[in-house]
Amino acid sequence: MKGDPASPRCGFSAKAVGILDALSPGYASVDVLADAEIREGIKEYGQWPTIPQLYVAGELIGGSDIIEQMLNSGELHEVLGVAAPDRTPPTLHISPAAAEAIRRAMDDSEPGIGLHLSVDPRFAAQFQLKPVTGQEIVAEAEGIRVHLDLASAPRAQGISIDWVDDVRGSGLAISNPNAPPPVKPMTVQELHDRIIAGAIDVIDIRSAQERALAPFPQPHEVLDEGSHDRLAALPKDLPLAFLCHHGNSSRQAAEHFRGLGFHDLHNVEGGIDAWAAAIDPSVPRY
Repeated sequence: MKGDPASPRCGFSAKAVGILDALSPGYASVDVLADAEIREGIKEYGQWPTIPQLYVAGELIGGSDIIEQMLNSGELHEVLGVAAPDRTPPTLHISPAAAEAIRRAMDDSEPGIGLHLSVDPRFAAQFQLKPVTGQEIVAEAEGIRVHLDLASAPRAQGISIDWVDDVRGSGLAISNPNAPPPVKPMTVQELHDRIIAGAIDVIDIRSAQERALAPFPQPHEVLDEGSHDRLAALPKDLPLAFLCHHGNSSRQAAEHFRGLGFHDLHNVEGGIDAWAAAIDPSVPRY
């Protein structure tokens, strides 16, 4: 694959990871972007031109499209030796206004085209109009038929779809009760108070060079290649605050952990620079 399961580096690899995580999370991965020889050699070895490639017991299964097709047919479950898929349609809630907007959008659709809803492992939802294969799970609400793949169906349980029209524009708004709560902003003063109270764990996501320039003086963890899996295994309800230089990269890291299922996540606004300016002037600014 391109990247690793925690950080896929292309949409096709992300799709494959989302499917495998739901069925058989104990798989191994190889990042072809880290080794040009492997990147080209695996295409020749498997006689398959694209990445990712899934191998089971040494045999090539296929790329992301094949993996998705086998998921929906149930073949992938059989190959991986897991229980047959549950095809129970999820319960969806579609408002009358949203249903009317969807009908208008589908008025000129060609025969065989259906409304598909995908929900990825981070609970980002996306609608598409594309051909119906007959292998999808079909849920119906307000007279609208929604087609879902097997990985998306359980993530879509209880989802609400409405039509909004405000200053930001018009469009479908999706609320998913299964999604972890959003990452919350935290000021450096709030971080200081929570540290004193022993009510937060801090994760510094800066590089080793940046940490050497301006060490964070309070107890904390660092996020790097060697610590990711250990931190990802922490209790999912543990309060975590992510810290970087100015608060931008740390927000992305917090969103990544949200995708892993953590429920109490905070991004330190302004980062170590704000901490040095407002809390501890002995910390160097860079």
